[in-house]
Amino acid sequence: MQQLCNSDELAEGASRGFGDGSRSLLLVRREGQVFAYRNRCPHRGIPLEWQADQFLDVSASLIQCATHGALFLIESGECVAGPCAGERLEALPCHEQDGSIWVER
Repeated sequence: MQQLCNSDELAEGASRGFGDGSRSLLLVRREGQVFAYRNRCPHRGIPLEWQADQFLDVSASLIQCATHGALFLIESGECVAGPCAGERLEALPCHEQDGSIWVER
């Protein structure tokens, strides 16, 4: 497991991006739970954000690809609108422990 950040660095309803040289990841906190995904659109294989740490739509209820507007459910990564409808973001196992957010390598 890899520590990405302290728990208090990811607010409720917020998203953050992380890179470790070999991969790019995103975290989202929704209803107290943290979700981790590879930062890669299944349609084009490109990063999702339009600027640093901006992965959510204006309502902060869906992950949005900045390039073509595809929308993904935060809880499952399933695309519910856009050219990759029915596909999914690659989920990464993560958990919170001792005030930190950890993701599987």
